[in-house]
Amino acid sequence: MRPTTSPTAEEPSHADGLPQLDASSLVDGERLEAEVTAMYRQVARGEVAELHFELGRGLAERLGYPRQLLDAIPAEALSSFAGVGHHLDLAALRPGETVLDLGSGSGTDVFCAAVLVGESGRVVGVDITDEQIDKATRLRDRDGFCHVEIVEAHIEELPFEDASFDVVLSNGVINLSRAKHRVFAEAARVLRPGGRLAIADIVSGRALKERTRRNVELWAACIAGAVPRGNYLAALEAHGFHVNELRTNDYRFASERALDACSTYEVESISLVAARTRAELEGGAR
Repeated sequence: MRPTTSPTAEEPSHADGLPQLDASSLVDGERLEAEVTAMYRQVARGEVAELHFELGRGLAERLGYPRQLLDAIPAEALSSFAGVGHHLDLAALRPGETVLDLGSGSGTDVFCAAVLVGESGRVVGVDITDEQIDKATRLRDRDGFCHVEIVEAHIEELPFEDASFDVVLSNGVINLSRAKHRVFAEAARVLRPGGRLAIADIVSGRALKERTRRNVELWAACIAGAVPRGNYLAALEAHGFHVNELRTNDYRFASERALDACSTYEVESISLVAARTRAELEGGAR
């Protein structure tokens, strides 16, 4: 390891002063989106050699997805699974519910949710990566998931009416957003009062230093976009959510570079479920 990967004595205080929920001043949006879509095109194609994280059914099973549920969805979708935790048990999906998945990828969580809500329910997945969207759409049509819809959209600006969904899901995606406060605000807006937000995501134990935060490759790898757990939870509360349950996940990055960054900043995976209790406040948490 190069010694420069660890923060110096002066860096922690500077890192703590950086914007956390809104990193627009640190990362160029177009560069980040290009890096994210390029990496997740690799995921859709199953090109794992240069990825910082694991893929596939083995990962899903280790994270806690029930085998019976995984058997009920398209194997091709599952082969591109790149989630960071299991959150569907926390979501407690019921037949007939309307569900939105933020950053749906090739569709593992969308198809799992579709099985759980049944044909009387409705599941919508949103993503920005063309190959992921095409793959999920093809598998939906081939396997007859008629109550699934796949939409191209940014999670910071959702094309849905207020109070449209009973449940919002997201797995390993919100950390990729420069504007997490906007993601939480949009989730609150599209959820019905009393609706549930179930998330698996990457957070940190300490603030990441500026050089790491500006690294778009590490953003796309689900590392550089991690913010301290306290900031993350405070932002949820500021946008009208009450966290009912939270746990850490047995999730491990794959590359030496990613593992080094995780050790330095105490990066971890969490799953949580939060209830939408009130309208979000202006601004959110820093």
